[in-house]
Amino acid sequence: MKTYLRILQFAKPYSRFVPLYTIYTVLGIIFGIFNFTLIIPLLNVLFAQVGSDEAANMVTQRPEFSFNLSFFTDFFNYYFGQVILEHGREGALLFVCIIVIVSIFLANLFRYLAFRIVGELRAHVVKKMRHAIYERVTQLHLGYFSNERKGDLMTRLTVDIQEVESSVVSTLTTVIREPIAIIAFFAVLFTMSFKLTLFTLILLPLSGGIIAGISKRLKRKAQQGQDSLSFILTIIDETLSGMRVIKAFNAEPFILNKFHDQNNRYARIQRSIAHKRDLASPLSEFLGVTVVAGLLYYGGNLVLNQQSELSPAEFITYIILFSQVLVPAKAMSASFSNIQRGLVSGDRVLQVIDTEPLINNKPDAKVLPEFRHELEFVDVSFGYGDKPILKGINFTIEKGKTVALVGPSGGGKSTLADLIPRFYDPTAGAILIDGHDIRNYTMESVRDKMGVVTQESILFNDTIFNNIAFNKTDATLEEVMAAARIANAHEFIMNTEDGYHTVIGDRGGKLSGGQRQRLSIARAILKNPPILILDEATSALDTESEKLVQEALTNLMKNRTSIVIAHRLSTIQHADEILVLQEGRIIERGTHEELQQNSGLYAKLTQMQLTT
Repeated sequence: MKTYLRILQFAKPYSRFVPLYTIYTVLGIIFGIFNFTLIIPLLNVLFAQVGSDEAANMVTQRPEFSFNLSFFTDFFNYYFGQVILEHGREGALLFVCIIVIVSIFLANLFRYLAFRIVGELRAHVVKKMRHAIYERVTQLHLGYFSNERKGDLMTRLTVDIQEVESSVVSTLTTVIREPIAIIAFFAVLFTMSFKLTLFTLILLPLSGGIIAGISKRLKRKAQQGQDSLSFILTIIDETLSGMRVIKAFNAEPFILNKFHDQNNRYARIQRSIAHKRDLASPLSEFLGVTVVAGLLYYGGNLVLNQQSELSPAEFITYIILFSQVLVPAKAMSASFSNIQRGLVSGDRVLQVIDTEPLINNKPDAKVLPEFRHELEFVDVSFGYGDKPILKGINFTIEKGKTVALVGPSGGGKSTLADLIPRFYDPTAGAILIDGHDIRNYTMESVRDKMGVVTQESILFNDTIFNNIAFNKTDATLEEVMAAARIANAHEFIMNTEDGYHTVIGDRGGKLSGGQRQRLSIARAILKNPPILILDEATSALDTESEKLVQEALTNLMKNRTSIVIAHRLSTIQHADEILVLQEGRIIERGTHEELQQNSGLYAKLTQMQLTT
């Protein structure tokens, strides 16, 4: 119930939907019930229970208005009596038929209008929920995505949202309308016969208990089903991303078997869910008909023995009215069964929405001023959980200088670089820009001062122009072309099919590694940041591509403060200072020539590179 109410919170503001929906629903139910109450005069006419000689027994004076059921009954009987007096049984039959048509038309009109309101509500809820989860995903820190399966997140963003829409939001009309309909039907039934209605209320809870038991088992299975589906999507994502490796290792049977096992598990769970869900509706119908049969036997005996306050026509109408109670009751039981899957999906969506980002702006965060002097690490430490990665890092980069980070893999180089744009925050110490602790300033203003070029070129399935001008919506073609020229990318761009308007495919798959990297550099050049972070930007390239990219990087680094992570001498030997990291500590520092003379770890690394 808590999850259901949380989902309904996304329907705010309720004033857009609730008042009109309530009015349309109530009017639809009233006219729907009125259709069935017309059965009494219809049966009386057909079986010659009324005639002009019995008009005196009917209401002969127009009743005064009062807001209760007897007024509307007397009002109808008054006009019905006038029709009988003036037009006889045939006229009365025609009158009842016309009233039935009008009443059914109005009942269905208001039902349609209510459905339109629910349709708008459903679209509103799903839109806000999808926006909320997507917004939260973009706010979460990078470590969150390292710990979560991409397929699971994709399931929550797509399948789970769709399940909430089809299983929860779509049942709003049932959850709201059907209880009102049941209450209205029972109000009429109690008015007709208190004794018989009390008898039915003793029998009905039995079916409700059975349906509730089935629904609980459905929720457990639904949780297993969504987890299994997220595994399937993870396998699909890994297969598409790693197809080259799969084929190279002849691993098609292996990956297919992995998919087959998970697919079979999901199918078993879905069959179990379907069996339990499909049982709810026929079971509720069987139990409802059993109650009707018991009512028919009990009430029929009362009528036959003249112990009931109902006439035969009224008793038949009572049975028909009570059978209509089963329609909303059956709809509710089916909805409660279907809703369990939606509530599980709703829980999964809300788990992401409720996840608090570890990196936040402080309430009083300000905009970081323009970078003027230096970037400084002051006794910075960092760790993932209980595992320390960086320990007591201290160094300063003056504006316009280049610092290179080298060392064995796992030494903490990339983690150190990730602290500068606040992808993570230090667990101890501080990072200062011109003496300002960057944690006291907005992440947006800190990252606005920085450009990042990584080993893996992160490009989007869009045009070359839009990839270079990413998030710079006011960029002109001339500006983009200028950035591409500096990045040594203009020539190959013009040789593509549509030039700057060429779509480069998923992750830039239509381009070579060197071309992708030069587009990443062009994107950084267009942003024109004062601080530049290069993380292994040339390590995955061949010699020819490396030369072109290195020239582009040299152009990019001019007059910028740069932090460079690299193994190749061509990238780091001209750095103003080189920091050698090992096991999270700076063990050597100096220029290339100074470190070579020290015969330490740096000298060993460069010697190994020269001999390979």
